[in-house]
Amino acid sequence: MSSDYFYVYIVTNNKKEVLYTGMTNSLRRRLYEHQHEPTGFARQYNCCHLIYFEKFQSASEAIYREKQIKKFRREKKEELINAFNPLWEFKDHLFITPTK
Repeated sequence: MSSDYFYVYIVTNNKKEVLYTGMTNSLRRRLYEHQHEPTGFARQYNCCHLIYFEKFQSASEAIYREKQIKKFRREKKEELINAFNPLWEFKDHLFITPTK
């Protein structure tokens, strides 16, 4: 199920050492995939916890922003995260219900 919005997001691993930037039209589905069916980079580095996201009305805007962020150095990505989420708290619960 998709929404009327598009999201650019950053997920990290448990120790917050690695950052993965992506884009989706369903953050709920994408987080589930990162946590339960990871592939590629996200699987290799266990990037499954949401720490940053932006919401867009159009796919083209989201794709443009994703490409911008992917070009950023680590320091610039950290500035974005710090402005949005200064404690780097996992925000998964905003989109998915934790399983017990």
